[in-house]
Amino acid sequence: MPDDKLRLAKALEKKAMVEGFSAVGIASASLAPETRQRLQQWLAEGRQGEMIWMANRADERSDPQTLWPEVKTVVMLGMSYAPATDPFALEGTADHGRISVYAQGKDYHDVVKGALKRTAGWLVSQAECEVKVFVDTAPVMEKPLAEAAGLGWQGKHTNVVSRDHGSWLFLGAIYTTLNMEPSQPGKDRCGSCSACQDICPTNAFPAPYQLDARACISYLTIEHKGPIPHKYRKAIGNHIYGCDDCLAVCPWNKFAQAGAANKAFLPRAELAAPALADLLALDDAGFRKVFSGSPIKRSGRDRIVRNALVAAGNSGDAALIPPVKALLDDGDDVVREAAGWALDQLVSAQP
Repeated sequence: MPDDKLRLAKALEKKAMVEGFSAVGIASASLAPETRQRLQQWLAEGRQGEMIWMANRADERSDPQTLWPEVKTVVMLGMSYAPATDPFALEGTADHGRISVYAQGKDYHDVVKGALKRTAGWLVSQAECEVKVFVDTAPVMEKPLAEAAGLGWQGKHTNVVSRDHGSWLFLGAIYTTLNMEPSQPGKDRCGSCSACQDICPTNAFPAPYQLDARACISYLTIEHKGPIPHKYRKAIGNHIYGCDDCLAVCPWNKFAQAGAANKAFLPRAELAAPALADLLALDDAGFRKVFSGSPIKRSGRDRIVRNALVAAGNSGDAALIPPVKALLDDGDDVVREAAGWALDQLVSAQP
């Protein structure tokens, strides 16, 4: 029996690699009690911000068997999106926006879920079992499970760090009724390094291994629906969708190979370095055209234009004054407020 389990695990890993995954590990369908405690404390402190779904299904999130009582094993898979270019390259380019590396190519939800379904289907064909697959949108704590499955460890920036792929892994989970031998869990190798903590523009880490989403640029530019709090606007710089700063500075990225990244995540030209003037000119139809097939499409035109206005206000670029002025009468009140702020910043920055 042990040999059969080992052969199945090896064959599963091979199938996953064929489907575009870079890392595979197996965990038991349970999480340590401290994982539940950390989640409860995080929610009690309100650090999830407007992400109410984190609290609504917290019990299912912190216990795989509450979500699906029949699950016995969790197969965790990682798909690399390691960038070929420097994520900081546009940091000083005032008239262009910075989009997080993960969102510059195809929507990872679709790519990872498709590969998960094919891998899970293969598993069902090889063994009598039931399966369920999850990517990001379900109440699943992918990061602790990935650590338990040996894909890496949760770093001080709270994301998974891999010895082979750095901080650049999309995670997916296959819940199964099979009893499989768990992998060796990941071991924390952050040591005394504080690079991710030190670089955060908005000080979103109250302590190592803790994130306050309400101060995180990724949360503010993607999940937050209203006006961006004034105290964070300058620190946001030219980030217009997400932020890679804490990920990109991780020393373990030196082992990540851009060639290992799934080709679906290669950056589209229009998303690699979007001009702020072009973003400010977007209407709904233009937005849908530009961001078709991208995870950015979920945010909607108004939120992206709001973000572009904050970046424009930080740019000091007089050429952006006309497109900013044009948005003072926008149909969305959040966009109008951001346009007023951006105009004030641009006018005051002129000689």
